[in-house]
Amino acid sequence: MAPTPLLLLLLLALTLVSAAVHPLDPLTAAEITSAINLIRASPLNSSAPLAFHYVGLDEPPKPAVLVWPRSAPPRRAFVIARAGRATHELRVDLGNGAGRVLSDTVRHGGSFPTFTPDEQDAASVLPFQYPPFAASVARRGIPLSDVLCTTFSAGWFGRAERWAGRRVIVVQCFVAAGTANFYARPVEGVTAVVDLDAMEIVEYEDRVDPPVPKAEGTDYRAAAQRPPFGPETKPATVVQPEGRGFEVDGHMIRWANWEFHLSFDARAGSVISLASVKDSEEGTFRLVLYRGHVSELFVPYMDPSAEWYFKTFFDAGEFGFGLSTAPLEPFTDCPANAEFIDVDVSGGDGSPVRIPNAICLFERYAGDVAWRHTEFGFPGEMITEVRPEVSLVVRWAAVVGNYDYVIDWEFKTSGSIKIGVALSGILEVKGTYYAHADELSGDAHGSLVARNTLGVYHDHFFTFRLDLDVDGANNSFVKSRMKPVRAAGGPRRSYWTVEKETARTESDGQVELGSTTELMVVNPNKKTRIGNEVGYRIISLGGAATSLLDDDDYPQRRARYTKKQVWVTPYDEAEKWAAGLYADESRGDDNLAAWSQRNREIENRDIVLWYTVGIHHLPCQEDFPVMPLLTGGFELRPTNFFESNPLIRRRPNKPATRLHCSLQ
Repeated sequence: MAPTPLLLLLLLALTLVSAAVHPLDPLTAAEITSAINLIRASPLNSSAPLAFHYVGLDEPPKPAVLVWPRSAPPRRAFVIARAGRATHELRVDLGNGAGRVLSDTVRHGGSFPTFTPDEQDAASVLPFQYPPFAASVARRGIPLSDVLCTTFSAGWFGRAERWAGRRVIVVQCFVAAGTANFYARPVEGVTAVVDLDAMEIVEYEDRVDPPVPKAEGTDYRAAAQRPPFGPETKPATVVQPEGRGFEVDGHMIRWANWEFHLSFDARAGSVISLASVKDSEEGTFRLVLYRGHVSELFVPYMDPSAEWYFKTFFDAGEFGFGLSTAPLEPFTDCPANAEFIDVDVSGGDGSPVRIPNAICLFERYAGDVAWRHTEFGFPGEMITEVRPEVSLVVRWAAVVGNYDYVIDWEFKTSGSIKIGVALSGILEVKGTYYAHADELSGDAHGSLVARNTLGVYHDHFFTFRLDLDVDGANNSFVKSRMKPVRAAGGPRRSYWTVEKETARTESDGQVELGSTTELMVVNPNKKTRIGNEVGYRIISLGGAATSLLDDDDYPQRRARYTKKQVWVTPYDEAEKWAAGLYADESRGDDNLAAWSQRNREIENRDIVLWYTVGIHHLPCQEDFPVMPLLTGGFELRPTNFFESNPLIRRRPNKPATRLHCSLQ
């Protein structure tokens, strides 16, 4: 099929603006449309109806990005589509006046791409046309009109599974009457398995019949609350008399001594690239992080029963972390001084979808101190110097089913980058016969959080891919272990010292965090004036749990990398997703742990550090009906990167004008 005149005009427009587009900019709505139209004009469109499971930037090679804007690499899209029962990987050239499909490779293997929202919606309504389901609901005395269903990934539990080789999803249902919190009212015991390609129920089970939890006390909406109300605080706002301190130039962000590229991906969510900090002494920007993003979020539940064993979710690879973006609420999700950014993603039919307020940026004035000292040592004199902490926050939030997640990238004038993860939302609960904790017997697999309601034990493992290029591409990974030493002579009997080890291969770069080891990425080719290798330290800020599952358990085989918090691999542009490119029904043969079995060299190489923030969640009553924010994270902190404290010459802030406002 020849390109249409409209498509040719669109391609011409894309070519004219290509010089101004950064190589790492996400696809625009026009580029998404162009890529889909080119695919629809290709022979693939004639074979079977198309569904688009991923549409994103085909990331250019790193050398091509680093020489921009002296030369611009071609703009290309990477697309994963399903036609019939086959998965296709397509690369599409978007520029040079005439776009074209460069390649179309059929994916072979038993794992599958991210679900589309459209097929999840279609699967969710199938039970309502299925007579056994109507009978199950009627037997429980529930009006069918009060029921709402949703989807869960089925996982993989060996090749002998009943639906082996099929692309399936699980559907379970809830009672939505009387509350917005339908997750708190499960129709426990009823499970349907849907073949997504045939879009039909292929397995159905109604196994147990505990009571449906009551709606009372489950609604989280403000309008549903009644006295006595909870604690109240006085309203506040952030006023910047001289305006915002950051600049948004396309996708480039500049603030204080930082500049970086901010992008978005349908699978990863927010993406930070080319993060560089200014060295005030040298007057130049020095690269710290080439590219960083969430690679996977593994959420396994600890209930082996028939209705729960498969709940071992890979939220990025199965559902699309970016596709699950929740628009941020001004003044609550982000403060009054925030700037919001919209993003474009592709729907299952290939049409671009605009998500408003997907990301916000704001300067944080939390009343914290960047550094201080008071000196009393001089007779009759007191010296006090204090500098306030001001940082720039990039915030993004996603809602994957019942859980809300918030990811923060916080840039500090000290040169640190703090990466924060937070979870809130609604517990995944199980209907039970238990109404009081005294009734619990044996292993209930969870905590009783309300009558007939168990909060099932589970984990959250956020794995970040961090392509650190500390002052250049070739870096090394250094482990500094604190070692106690017995003192010989003198009044002291012991002290501790440090033994440093530079990781030579990938096996050396796998670390389970402990309190006596510090981790650094250094550039062995760059040193300070007094001879220290420049580097960045990795510091845990909470959430250092690792997986407790047995190594031969199927979910653990798929997420073997969660046994250690830190992995280091040589840079490979194909290794982006810790659970593999195809996470749905994955087997564990294409993930971070599998790649690392090659034990490649990582010393003085272009390396990637993978960091997992892990949280064991033991639900409690305060987590119900909506849980307060639970947080974790880590910090990338300069270590011998600067010649001295980079803030020592920072001048004190001028006092802001105190505002006196009254409401008439």
